[in-house]
Amino acid sequence: MWKEFLEPIVFAVVITQFVATLVGVDGVSMMPNLRDRERVFVPKYETWLHKAGVGEFSRGDIVIFKPPREAAAQIPNLNKNFLGLWNYRPFLIKRLIGLPGDRIRVEAGEVFINDVKLDSSWTTDYWRQQGCWDTQSELANGATSSRAGVMPDQPEITVPAGQYFVMGDNRTMNGSEDSRLFGPVPRRDVAGRAAAVVWPIMRKTTAKYDCATERVSELSGPNVLNLRVLDRPEGFRNLKSELNK
Repeated sequence: MWKEFLEPIVFAVVITQFVATLVGVDGVSMMPNLRDRERVFVPKYETWLHKAGVGEFSRGDIVIFKPPREAAAQIPNLNKNFLGLWNYRPFLIKRLIGLPGDRIRVEAGEVFINDVKLDSSWTTDYWRQQGCWDTQSELANGATSSRAGVMPDQPEITVPAGQYFVMGDNRTMNGSEDSRLFGPVPRRDVAGRAAAVVWPIMRKTTAKYDCATERVSELSGPNVLNLRVLDRPEGFRNLKSELNK
């Protein structure tokens, strides 16, 4: 029984919990950089090292995490039910914007970290082209919004120790439920960093987004290789240089 049944299960659990795993993207909150149903590679050993005090996640990383319990209790999308037996918090995937101690503010859709403007053109250029880059809503003009009933309206927030401020790359009015709605995420709730896209192998080059339906309306263009490393956008490297001056 051990050889035929239990050993493969134990081995699989050890690998996925402590070495590496694959995570599926569900939804469009990380468009245009991650599409619905893509699968990403997550090196779990990094997470355990960080929790042990070795290294730290960086601004610009794409992280997988569970939303705060208080938020899951009040925001329907963050509270799922399994066959009517129990409720659970689904994992989310967003981009890490602020580290512990960072002061974050959002004005007209632009993000400022410690009073330095983050060049977000890696995503805002796309949303400007689609015609639905949000610069007017409360989410586009505050570090936190009271809209979900979790956080008070705050133009600026200082990220507490041991927590991260995260945002989706989808910068439309209702494109992402993130730290602007439920506040910073504790480090203990971060499952890992998305390091690479591994599936599907090929994808269409162009994705047209319908701002009215909040969905991808068309995939077009030639097929290109989709396997790619998820590097931090250049804007975060420039930001680091500015903050270190």
